[in-house]
Amino acid sequence: MLDPGALPIRPITMGAPGSPEAGSPLRIHIEIHGRRVWAQPWLAQVGRIPLYLLNTAVPENDAQARLLTSELYGGGAEERLAQELLLGIGGMRVLTALGIKPQMVHMNEGHTVFAGLERIRQLMQDNGLSFYEARQTAGAGSLFTTHTPVPAGFDLFPRPLIESDLGAYVREMGMEVGDLMRMGKTNDEDPDVFNVAVLALRESPRRNAVSRLHRRVTAEMMQPGWPEFPKNEVPIESVTNGVHTMSWLASEMATLYDTYLGSEWREDSSLSAAWEGVDRIPDLELWRIHSALRERLIAYAREQSRLHAREKWGAGGWHASAVLRPDALTIGFARRFATYKRATLILSDLDRLKRILLDEKRPVQMIMAGKAHPRDGAGKEFIREILEVVRREGLTSRVVFVEDYDISKAALLVQGVDVWLNTPRRPFEACGTSGMKVVPNGGLNLSILDGWWAESYRPGVGWAIGDGQEYLNHEYQDHMDADHLYGLLENEIVPLFFDRDADEVPIGWTKMMKESIQVLTPALSGVRMVKEYAERFYVPGAAHHERLAADDFSKARELTAWKARLRSAWSQVGVSWVEEKGPADVAVGEIIPVRAKVRLGVLEPSDVVVEAYYSRLAADGSIKEGKGVDLHWQSFENGEHLYVGEVPARASGLHAFSVRILPEHEDVLIPNELPLVAWEEI
Repeated sequence: MLDPGALPIRPITMGAPGSPEAGSPLRIHIEIHGRRVWAQPWLAQVGRIPLYLLNTAVPENDAQARLLTSELYGGGAEERLAQELLLGIGGMRVLTALGIKPQMVHMNEGHTVFAGLERIRQLMQDNGLSFYEARQTAGAGSLFTTHTPVPAGFDLFPRPLIESDLGAYVREMGMEVGDLMRMGKTNDEDPDVFNVAVLALRESPRRNAVSRLHRRVTAEMMQPGWPEFPKNEVPIESVTNGVHTMSWLASEMATLYDTYLGSEWREDSSLSAAWEGVDRIPDLELWRIHSALRERLIAYAREQSRLHAREKWGAGGWHASAVLRPDALTIGFARRFATYKRATLILSDLDRLKRILLDEKRPVQMIMAGKAHPRDGAGKEFIREILEVVRREGLTSRVVFVEDYDISKAALLVQGVDVWLNTPRRPFEACGTSGMKVVPNGGLNLSILDGWWAESYRPGVGWAIGDGQEYLNHEYQDHMDADHLYGLLENEIVPLFFDRDADEVPIGWTKMMKESIQVLTPALSGVRMVKEYAERFYVPGAAHHERLAADDFSKARELTAWKARLRSAWSQVGVSWVEEKGPADVAVGEIIPVRAKVRLGVLEPSDVVVEAYYSRLAADGSIKEGKGVDLHWQSFENGEHLYVGEVPARASGLHAFSVRILPEHEDVLIPNELPLVAWEEI
C-alpha cells in the first residue's frame, strides 16, 4: 500500500491566506450516469513541470465513484467511459479552477478525447460562440497523438451509454446525442457505436503517430475519412518517441561520459556533436564498466531467483552459482506480454535454442521480465508457457524470469544486458521504447524491423531480425523470423561477443557499442522528441489559436462561415477540360505544359488551389503517392476558369498526371480539417 503522506505530492487547496475557505481542499465535479462525481486534484512537481492528478476516493462520493480512480483501464465499458470523462472533462475543469487557459492542448491517445469537448463547451459558455466557432478555435490549438497500431486498440462505446453519460452534457451545447455519435464514427462504421479515436481526429487537425512506420499504418486506418486522397496525403505526421536519457543511464556510464565527452551531453542529449567523443573512450575502460553493470544485474537476478525458489520449494536445493553466469552473453527481454510482441518466439525451436544457451565455451543466458494486462488471458498464458518450458527443458540455469516487474528492475535490466531482444509481429509495434533505454548504457538491440527500429537500424549499431516484410500468414512469418533470429545468434552475435583480444576485450563488440551510442543516443533522446513537438506542433498551434481568438474571435467566426460556404458549394466544383501540350515521350528534366478549365460555381479562385498531381503509374494504371504542382489562374469565360502550368519530368519510367481542385485558406489545414477535393474525371 502507498502512504500518500510519504509521496512527493500534495493536495491542491483553495482560497487566499486568511480567507474563509483557505486551506480547504479543491474539488471539481462532473456528471456521470445521472449522478455527480467529485474529484480531488493533487499536485506532483516533476522538476519544473506541474503534474495534476485526480482522485475520486473522497467522502462526497458513493462507493462506486470512489473506486473510479483505483485501477488503470478498469472495469467494463461503463467504468472505462467514466474514467475517460473524468480525465478529459475533469482535467480541463481542474485547469480552469486554477486559472489556467491553455493555448495548446496535447491529447495523448483517445482516452483524453473529452478534454477537447470540454474546451469547446467552455469557449461557448465564456465567449458566446456557436459550437462550430468554438470547435474551430479549440481545434487550432489541439494536437492528438495516437499510440495504437490496430483499430481494436481504440475504445468503442454503445449509443445507450453515450446517451446516459453525455446526453445532458451535449444538449447543454445545443447538440443532440445523434450529432455527437456522427462525430465519433466514419461512414462505414456502425452508427450506434461511438469511436473515441474518430472524435479525436475530428477535434484535432494536428495529429501524429509515434514512428514513421506507425504513421504509414495509421494512415491506412484513417483512409476511410479521406477516401479521395492518396495514402501519402492522409493528414497525419509522425514524431518518433524518445526516452529521458538520464533517467535510465547507469551512474557509472554517466561518469565515463563526463570524462571523455565533457558536459555538453548532459546539457542537451539530442545534439549529435555532443556524442562524437565516444570514439575516444578506451575499449578496455568501456568494457570493464559494462561488465560490472552486467555482474550487478546477474547478482540481482540470482537473488530474485533465490527468493522465488524459497517461496515455492523452501530453502533447500537452490544454489546461486547454478543460476546465470557473470561472463555469459546476457540477453534481456522485458515488456508488456501482449500477444503481438511474441515473447515465445525464441522458444520456437527448443533444440536449436538449447545448443545456443548451453554451450559451455560460449555461454548465453536470458533474463526475462514483464507483466500481462490483468484481463489479457493470452498474455498471461505466454508467461506460464515460458516458465513451464524453462523448467521442463532444464534451462533454469540459463533463463530467469524476474517477477513483479517495475521501474527499478527495468533500470537494472537496461543497464546490464548485452543484447536487448524485441520480437513484435510487424507492423504492430507503434514505436516501443524499451530498446532505446539500453543504447546509452552500451547495450545492443536485436529486433524485428518494427516501430522505432525500422527507421533507426543500420548495419553496425545492432541487428535486424528479418528484412521488413509483412506476411498475411502469421505462422509463416513467425517461422521465418524465428529462423533468422537463431541464425543471427549462432553466426554473428555469439561469435562476435566471444572474439577477445589479449585483455579479454571483444574489440568488434565494443566498436558496435560505440557506434550504437554515438549514432542512436541523440536520435532517441526525449529532448529531441520534445523539441520536435514544440517546433512542429506546440508553437504553430498556439499561434494559430491566438489568431483565431483575437478581436473577439472574429477570425474563428470568419473561418467557420467560410468552411460552411465551401461545403455547401463544393458540389458545383469540377474539372471540365484538360489539355496536355507535349509529346508522349518526355526526357528526364523536361517539362509538360498543362492547361485546364475548371468550374467553381459561386466560389472565387481565392477559395481554391488547382493542381496537376503527378506520379509514377501503378501496376493497375492508377496514379498515387505522387506530388502536386500549382497551376495558375489565367482567365474566366463562359462560367469556366482557365488555369495553366507545367508538370516536371523528374524520373524515368511511366508517369501520368491528373488535375484536381482543393480548398485553400491560410488559416485552415487542408485536408486535415476539410477533406474536399475534385479530381479530373478520367
